Parts: sequence; C-alpha cells; structure tokens
Amino acid sequence: MLDLHRLRIFRSVVASGSVHAAATNLGYTPSAISQHLAALQRETGLVLLERAGRGLRPTSAGLALAAEADELLARVGAAEELVANLRSGRTGSLSIAYFPSAGVVWMPALVTGLTRDFPGVRLDLRLCDEIADRVDERPDLQLVVTGDVPARAGFVAEHLRDDPYVVVLPDGHPLAGRAEIELAELAAERWIDNDFSHGHCRRVALDACAAVGFRPAFHVEAHDYRSALAFAAAGIGITVLPALGADLPPPGVVIIPVVRPTPVRSIHVIIRESVARTGPGRAAVSMLKSV
Repeated sequence: MLDLHRLRIFRSVVASGSVHAAATNLGYTPSAISQHLAALQRETGLVLLERAGRGLRPTSAGLALAAEADELLARVGAAEELVANLRSGRTGSLSIAYFPSAGVVWMPALVTGLTRDFPGVRLDLRLCDEIADRVDERPDLQLVVTGDVPARAGFVAEHLRDDPYVVVLPDGHPLAGRAEIELAELAAERWIDNDFSHGHCRRVALDACAAVGFRPAFHVEAHDYRSALAFAAAGIGITVLPALGADLPPPGVVIIPVVRPTPVRSIHVIIRESVARTGPGRAAVSMLKSV
C-alpha cells in the first residue's frame, strides 16, 4: 500500500528538483525528506530518482509515478474539500449550464446573487446548448431553449419566459422608425445569419419565415448574436434574433419587434430534484424567475 504522505513528498522533490528545496518548501529537514524517499523506493521496488549534478531528476518510472500521483492527490484533495464542506454545513458545489445569450445577460446577476448568499458554494459554470443524454454528464441546473422539454427521471423543469424575436436594423434603415415590422416585409433584405450551429433558435426563425412564404437570403454568417449585432451596426445587413440576444446592443442599431408572425422561443430551467430542495438550488431558480 502506497503512503500518500510519501507520495506528496516525492512529488515535491520532482517539482523542485532537489531534496533541500523540497525540505524548504515543506518545512522538513533534508534528512527526513531523504528517509521518506528511501522508504517509498523500498515500497515500490523501483528506482524513482537519480542524481543530476547537485540535484535529482526522476527516472522514467519516477515520471510515470509522479503523473499518477498528481491525479491521485487531486482526487484526495477534492474528497477532503467535500468532507470539510459537509462538516461545516456548506453544500459543496452547484454546476450550472447555460446558452450563450443567457450567459451575457443573466449569468452575471445569478452568479453575483449566489456568491453573496452562499459564499461557501463553489459554482461550476459551463456553456452548453444541448441536454446531455447521460445522467452523470448533466449539470445540477441547466438553462435551455427548446420547444419541448423532455421528461427525465430525477430532474424537474420550470418555464422561465417566452422570448419573442426582434429585428436589428442599422441606423438610417428605411424601416428604422417603425414601432413594429411584419416579418414578410424583411423578405428582400440582406440577412445576417447569427447561429453558426444551426440550432433550435435558428429553426424557429426559419419556420416563421416559411410560414409567410420566403426563406432569408443570408449575405454573411456570424458565429453568434454579438457578432451579428456588430455586423448590423456596420451596415452589412439586418438580423432577426430573440430579444434576449439583442440585449445590450452596440451603438448604431435599432431594435424593433417582429410581428405577424412573431417567432418565439421558450426558455426553461432544468434542475436536479435533489438540488431543487437545497437553499442554493431554490435561490437560483428564484433569481432566474425574477430576472
């Protein structure tokens, strides 16, 4: 059985390159460091270090053990953090996945509120548009845009809002003074595509266009909403996107509601049932609804 304490000492020697440096870093005497290294080599039956001038360098076996020790010590550190969190009454961590426009507009306020109210909770954030099939790959809480939220054991979904689409026009566009614009009036415009992944939100807009008898002629393809807004501000064309994605627009554009029909995407939060009963889980859902 390998001794974790000796593995930590060995890893320090590999990182620092000498017994004396490791002794200084760890607060031990060089003699104690040497004794632990000798014991570790006896336990493993391997030559782990060799002389290199005045210092030491790991052998090939030592490098392999050091790499494995890194992963092992990281897992032990995570377990120790979990035990400390449980002992102190903290809930540990909350993983949150979100789509890009929610990341820009909602996530700063959500993270600020959770950090203020639950300073002991670590927040693991990830950008994700899709709902993972495997349970172990799903976050504790996920913001999604979809027409139909699938029922999944162990999770609950709550509707947050419907997000109507708007058209973003360059300043000075002939339609810029209108209070609303019918979708069919945009058929002859030069469109800026704003969804490089060609996902659900783009399909909502295209289906609405098809309902009034046209398909947009995309002049340029942007990777995301922020790029599309910048292209519109530069006068390259117009772009149609959810209102949330047009929040905080750059100078040089006008944002007008699209009607007859109004494309709409539905935003939901999916949360793990066990997390929904915790303070941070309840607070997160409440904050998202208030936003």
